[in-house]
Amino acid sequence: MPPKPVTSKELGPVLGMYSHGMVAPAGEIIVVAGQVGTDAAGRLAGPSDVVAQTKQAFANIERVLRAAGAGMRDVVRFQTFLIYAADIDAFMQARREVFPGYYPDGVYPPNTLLVVSRLVQPELRVEIEAMAVRPARAAPAAGASSTRSPARRRPPAKKRR
Repeated sequence: MPPKPVTSKELGPVLGMYSHGMVAPAGEIIVVAGQVGTDAAGRLAGPSDVVAQTKQAFANIERVLRAAGAGMRDVVRFQTFLIYAADIDAFMQARREVFPGYYPDGVYPPNTLLVVSRLVQPELRVEIEAMAVRPARAAPAAGASSTRSPARRRPPAKKRR
């Protein structure tokens, strides 16, 4: 079961492609460190190109999630850091371009957007963190075999005389 958006009649409409909140089923939390616009070889997706860097950062998040056995639809929160307020429109453009592929139902995770003085390297314009919940796996049916090895038991303790 994917996370579900939370809305409230006491709040106004969202200001972009995000939800006010999310409720996720029980599972394991995956915390994705801030991802930037560099590819697997460490090359910057586009110097001064916030759209290219944002798309690469989301692709990097997707790769981390896949490595953890999850996907973008398991994301329950993004936190974005930009170094220029003037880049907000380009960041939103990148989201409009990639989010329909990640979220075809139009339900987007919450996102907090912050403008900061700089990132770890001066040529970086955007950094995005993510939090996801990998749903708990169902217990095997009674009598079904498990791929896990059985737990080792200690031999019974010898009685002292």
